[in-house]
Amino acid sequence: MSSKQQPLLESLADRDRTRKGRSWRWLAGGVWLFYLGSPLQEILRHSDGAARVVGVVALLAFATGYMAFFIWMRQVAWREGGLPLWKRYAYLVGLLALASLMLPAAGQTALTTLVYITAISMVMLDLRQAIAVTVVILGGAELSMRLVPGWHDDSSYGLAIFLAALAVFGMRRAIQRGMELSVARQDFAELAVQEERNRFARDLHDILGHSLTVITVKAELAGRLIAANPARAAVEVADVEQLARAALADVRAAVAGYRELSLAGELVSARAALEAAEIRADLPTTVDDVPESHRELFAWVVREGVTNVVRHSEARKCTVRISAQHIEVLDDGRGPTTSPGGHGLIGLRERADLVGATLSVGQAPGGGFRLAVRVGP
Repeated sequence: MSSKQQPLLESLADRDRTRKGRSWRWLAGGVWLFYLGSPLQEILRHSDGAARVVGVVALLAFATGYMAFFIWMRQVAWREGGLPLWKRYAYLVGLLALASLMLPAAGQTALTTLVYITAISMVMLDLRQAIAVTVVILGGAELSMRLVPGWHDDSSYGLAIFLAALAVFGMRRAIQRGMELSVARQDFAELAVQEERNRFARDLHDILGHSLTVITVKAELAGRLIAANPARAAVEVADVEQLARAALADVRAAVAGYRELSLAGELVSARAALEAAEIRADLPTTVDDVPESHRELFAWVVREGVTNVVRHSEARKCTVRISAQHIEVLDDGRGPTTSPGGHGLIGLRERADLVGATLSVGQAPGGGFRLAVRVGP
């Protein structure tokens, strides 16, 4: 089976399951028509031919109207406002009118139809309105059995109406909970997608921000050296090419979702970037004291900190100090500005928060800018 055929077969299977589900819904609704057998028997026993014909026609129309309710359910899919309120009441009044036409032939057994009307009203109407309609129907049934001559007080009708309302209310709440759960799952899925988009945008900003900054600095240096020192300019151009290829590889790795930074590698890249910008670098030569769990975060600090030094600081010296729980990047440039920080610092703060680290920015001792991250207390 080809990969293109598999989704088609799955789609057909889902469609088949949906059709079967609809058939079961029709069966679940139609099975309750069994209880209309009692008024039907009473109508057929009636001696008056006209009343019997009217009763049978009204009962068949009532059963058809009741089953039409399930067609409405499928069309509006339980959406609020799927059918105007006046049409819903008109539908219930129509069913009640058909039930009234059965009375001359069916007598008291016509009250069975009130159970169906109650159940439908609990689904079609707002909960408060449905309860009000149920109370009216229940009260009307109880009063009619006591006031209509020849009728006897049969508590089974009132109990059936109450139980039908209670059962449909439970079904309604279960369906609403299911719909709310489905909406919540959809919201969670959308949030997850948005979070992944933010993560990718953050990584892409950090990757390209650093790489393009170094490429720009080296390209400017090569431009200045073309006339004075063509050999050195050629070396810088070759570095630009290598950096561009490395940036492209980083972007591809980020897209693939498996990109991880190396602290040692970032220190090497930082030294090259600072030297290209003619900034003296004071960097550690080993990272053996840094736990493995902290190295990726510290690598991001080096990348973001050195990128800002090269791009914004106008510094002459940049220092990176690293210990097991702490890292800081300092320069002797212009120092902090009134800006709260760009996307790089925002992304770095998010990474620090994920591992419970503390990020701080401010003025370095003696002037300049300081970026520091501490893991743990």
